[in-house]
Amino acid sequence: MPALSIVIPCFNEEACLGALHERLTAAARDAVGEDYEIVLVNDGSRDGSWAIMQQLAANDPRLLAVNLSRNHGHQLALTAGLDLCSGDVILIIDADLQDPPELLPAMLQAMRDQQADVVYGVRKSRAGETAFKRATAHGFYRLLSRATEVDIPLDTGDFRLMSRRALDAFLGMPEQARFIRGMVAWIGFRQVPLPYDRGERHAGETKYPLRKMVRFAFDALTSFSSAPLKLASHVGIGLSVGSVLLVLYIVYAWLSGSSIQGWTSLMLIVVVIGAAQMFVLGLMGEYIGRLYNESKGRPLYIVQEMAGGGGRRDARLGYVADAIANSDKPGGSGIRPIK
Repeated sequence: MPALSIVIPCFNEEACLGALHERLTAAARDAVGEDYEIVLVNDGSRDGSWAIMQQLAANDPRLLAVNLSRNHGHQLALTAGLDLCSGDVILIIDADLQDPPELLPAMLQAMRDQQADVVYGVRKSRAGETAFKRATAHGFYRLLSRATEVDIPLDTGDFRLMSRRALDAFLGMPEQARFIRGMVAWIGFRQVPLPYDRGERHAGETKYPLRKMVRFAFDALTSFSSAPLKLASHVGIGLSVGSVLLVLYIVYAWLSGSSIQGWTSLMLIVVVIGAAQMFVLGLMGEYIGRLYNESKGRPLYIVQEMAGGGGRRDARLGYVADAIANSDKPGGSGIRPIK
């Protein structure tokens, strides 16, 4: 079992992989010598990422490359890497090198000094990002903090260092819709921040356009809070009170002999009430859809093949097979390899 595992989900990152491997290797050696492993997870990339990973794995016995059967999404690809890593401490980092691997020694030192199970990076600045993205990210984290029952740190991503016991606790959470930074916050233990300046993407384009950002934000909010349902209830109560007042007004106007006019105002009321009803039904549908997906009990991801691992590939596949046998038990990973 290595002292350190570094887990990186990758999607169309062929332009970053060479520099990523070089900087991760240097940072790992600086921190723990040769006692480390790197786990690259190919999340259904459509470029040459998998071929490059295979080449890196062939030349580096400490690198394990994992190829998923299709694009499962960043959070599930990261879960796959966390399932398959075996280190005493685990570094999570993205492939774009916006989060500097060179912070690894400082994170290990903070973990030792403060006897922490998790050291998470807090972004002091975000280079290379638009003002719109910075503003929406700022607002999202603060909205999430107010809406959830879990204390999720502000301005943090998935960049963090975890102890093995914290990771084991995390892996016992089998939900399909995953917001990993929130899940890690939920498990508790001692978690400490490490402020840093986030750099620009090393190469390529962001994998989180506006559509995916909105979906990710909604996943985060609905995974850790019932506030949207409470909001829907409050909207319904407000409309009910308004309807009662409107009925009272109509009765009063009829008794006083006043003519009730206003086709436009009537249509406006109908549209507002109809829109509110659709909003409430949409929120209920989101939560019901999550229950439906969870009830099917499908595996979180499917591993198609692996490469490298320093001769431990067969052992890794054996571990995955063991996970299959336990996939119907609480905490089972549900991994399905294709041999």
